Amino acid sequence: MAGAVAVPPSEAPRRPDTAAASRPGAPSVRRVAVIGGGPGGLYAAALLKRFDPDREVTVFERNAPDDTFGFGVVLSDETLGGIEHADPEVYRALSREFVRWDDIDIVHRGRTHTSGGHGFAALGRRRLLEVLHERCAALGVDLRFRTEAPPADELAAGHDLVVAADGVHSTTRRARPEVFGPVLTEHRNRYIWLAADFAFDAFRFEIAETPYGVMQLHGYPYAADASTVIVEMREEVWRAAGFDTRDPAASTARCAAFFAQALGGRPLRGNRSSWLTFRTVTNSRWSHGNTVLIGDAAHTAHFSIGSGTKLAVEDALALAACVGEQSDLPTALAAYEAERRPVVASTQRAAAASLRWFEEVAGYVDQPPRRFAFNLLTRSRRVTHDNLRLRDPAFTAAVEEEFGCPPGTPPMFTPLRLRGLELRNRIVVSPMDVYSAVDGFPGDFHLVHLGARALGGAGLVMTEMVCVSPEGRITPGCTGLWNDEQALAWRRITEFVHTRAPGAAIGVQLGHSGRKGSTKLMWEGIDQPLESGNWPLTAASPLPYHPGVSQVPAELDRAGLDTVREQFVSAALRAAAGGFDLLELHCAHGYLLSGFLSPLTNHRTDAYGGSLENRLVFPLEVFDAVREAWPAERPMTVRISATDWAEGGTGAADSVEIARAFAEHGADAVDVSTGQVVPDERPEFGRSYQTPYADRIRNSVGVPVVAVGAISSWDDVNSLLLAGRADLCALARPHLYDPHWTLHAAAEQGYTGPGAPWPLPYGAGSRPPPTGRTDEPGPRLTLRR
Repeated sequence: MAGAVAVPPSEAPRRPDTAAASRPGAPSVRRVAVIGGGPGGLYAAALLKRFDPDREVTVFERNAPDDTFGFGVVLSDETLGGIEHADPEVYRALSREFVRWDDIDIVHRGRTHTSGGHGFAALGRRRLLEVLHERCAALGVDLRFRTEAPPADELAAGHDLVVAADGVHSTTRRARPEVFGPVLTEHRNRYIWLAADFAFDAFRFEIAETPYGVMQLHGYPYAADASTVIVEMREEVWRAAGFDTRDPAASTARCAAFFAQALGGRPLRGNRSSWLTFRTVTNSRWSHGNTVLIGDAAHTAHFSIGSGTKLAVEDALALAACVGEQSDLPTALAAYEAERRPVVASTQRAAAASLRWFEEVAGYVDQPPRRFAFNLLTRSRRVTHDNLRLRDPAFTAAVEEEFGCPPGTPPMFTPLRLRGLELRNRIVVSPMDVYSAVDGFPGDFHLVHLGARALGGAGLVMTEMVCVSPEGRITPGCTGLWNDEQALAWRRITEFVHTRAPGAAIGVQLGHSGRKGSTKLMWEGIDQPLESGNWPLTAASPLPYHPGVSQVPAELDRAGLDTVREQFVSAALRAAAGGFDLLELHCAHGYLLSGFLSPLTNHRTDAYGGSLENRLVFPLEVFDAVREAWPAERPMTVRISATDWAEGGTGAADSVEIARAFAEHGADAVDVSTGQVVPDERPEFGRSYQTPYADRIRNSVGVPVVAVGAISSWDDVNSLLLAGRADLCALARPHLYDPHWTLHAAAEQGYTGPGAPWPLPYGAGSRPPPTGRTDEPGPRLTLRR
């Protein structure tokens, strides 16, 4: 609970209408058993009884009434609003207990940075349970403390509804793994819940750089004289500091010593406290028959965004409402899960981003102080540059100044220099295959496609993957640079960009399809082989992309490797003659050079296979040869897949070393994408889902990075740049939806500077066009007779 965040209105908890929920609804739900007396279980019991007083509701809790772990609980305003609407008695009781504050203090290398306007409310976990105990008792819920619940299947036989609120170690879930489909993921940090007998005056994050490694403290008040304190660190730091050999009392004292300044020399205390590793829980189903999972039994989200109790309480609200609204229990449980799953998935994505940030915090400690603070505040991507600017404009302005934003200039419109090329802003039109070429020649469609997006304000417009040979095409519709006539066709496009969209740069992405070639156009069957007219494929190893479906490629021998390298060099020379400002080498998405990098696609036993060092050899040979041929003053980048999203494939740690190798060979930036290497990948899709990989590479290697992957708003772009997670942001689909995305982003932010100039012929369109009148006539005058 170390960081509650505001929930967007679309994700606000359901607020049942008491009268509606009291309608007959699910008439078969007369007897209810609740397993677990935590906040979620108790609140579900209270609501189910309140909405139908004739129900028989029993709660089974193995512990005594005053037994609890942890100390404080943070609840958001949205959750409290749901409680107020559903049960004003509980809301009033809780409101009397809350400690409220607005500030977040971030302490880093002896400096404290304070950001205000956040709005938190917390109370003691024990007091929360007491309030819920009292409410359940007043409503007539049967509370059975110190009572182990019978197995869920046994309870289900004698009850109409069984609510399993039995926590992260849920016995109910473990008894039926084939039904609920649980996935439990252990994470890398160790943490311990402690308390201090004084109240912090803000939410406090403090970083300690110790001889053993980086440790962090999360602290917040939950009473006038008490604060929750969580101490967290990587496993290897925990062991190096000797915590693995200390008992809880000694661990508590040692934590207090490391954070003596934050505590003012005061001690910490525990409450059955022990070192834990966080476990993310997901389930493919949340109900089975008349048994339903809620809270941590169904899902967990890392404590750093303050979501555990919040989610459990919101589950209880939604479950009670659905049972009251629906005519039968199966429909009610389906409605509950349909309502809650999107909200929980969104919270878990935010929590995962926050968790990873704290796992990687050692990579950020060298950031400038205000950037570090901004990075921490925006780690989950739920707090962004724009809403932080509204909450605390002075803090945000200081971060922008440190970043180098000229006055009145959003971060995305600050220039960036790569070698001799200065980009006017940080927006890249991502490479997008349009499969509209004939014999490799770009035509009018490419001129309009790329030219429109250059006119639309982006700092850099990238071509699709331009193939270095006919046999290196993905489809018959792919463009190429394997002859001089194609270079002339490309020059027509680059000259249009340079003359009609002055200040915009255009880059070429060179690649070879490898084993993913000779396929149909995307809309005819993505990655499906041509029915006729196929050409032979080559790859790092003779492994088809779709076994039994795709063509088996030939393994490149020494002569083949030399030929491919020279094809890349020849294409680079033509690209230079064609007027491109930047060249990107495509080493991602399972194409030829990517196929050498991944252990899933490179099974060679020679000098080009085996270890990562060996798998890098050929891609680096090609990079070096192209860099030598490409004009020295023009930048060269490389696109990589930072993870294969598949077991045994390239992972985040590998991607850092891959990026480091290319940077050492002269890459001016790394374009960090993910996946598309093997067909059985399992990506973790979500907003900005690939940016953590770019972030890690940037802050581990120190090379500029291009972030890609579901970045859809200018607010996201500004946030990523200010936090130091990216230097450029590449957007694809938003530019298909709106070729003038960048210019419109400038207009929406009130920016009219040199980072986003409107083309002179389009100047009249730089303001939103007027719409039809929608206002009502004003009141008429009353005329005297």
